[in-house]
Amino acid sequence: MLYFAYGSNLNHFQMKRRCKDSIFLKKINLKDFRLTFRSKYRAADIEPKKNFVVSGALFDISKSDEKKLDVYEDFPILYKKYYFNYYGKKVMTYTMVKKTPFKFPTERYLNIVKQGYKDCNLNIKFLKQGLKN
Repeated sequence: MLYFAYGSNLNHFQMKRRCKDSIFLKKINLKDFRLTFRSKYRAADIEPKKNFVVSGALFDISKSDEKKLDVYEDFPILYKKYYFNYYGKKVMTYTMVKKTPFKFPTERYLNIVKQGYKDCNLNIKFLKQGLKN
């Protein structure tokens, strides 16, 4: 199955630890969404927003990887699944259930995400945009 990562799961080391079968395919952009950070965990989330782009990565994951991600993402309490089409293929990602106000991420979490941006060769400007409420 195809999975779109946009937060700490961009980090290849972390993603491999969570999902041993995962394969990084390529970087992609999700149009008309914006990156933000929220909840008591100060974690990444995406929300619909016209003319914005979320830069992320496409991974191929197994069914058992998806089950592990469900646990990690606290599905369906904290995150719910969101599906979109990418060149005719169904892609799954997670979005937060409760759209609480913006909360700047912890330094530790932000460093994991920054490393993920490097791992996936993403433009850091998209992350910086998400950090501006």
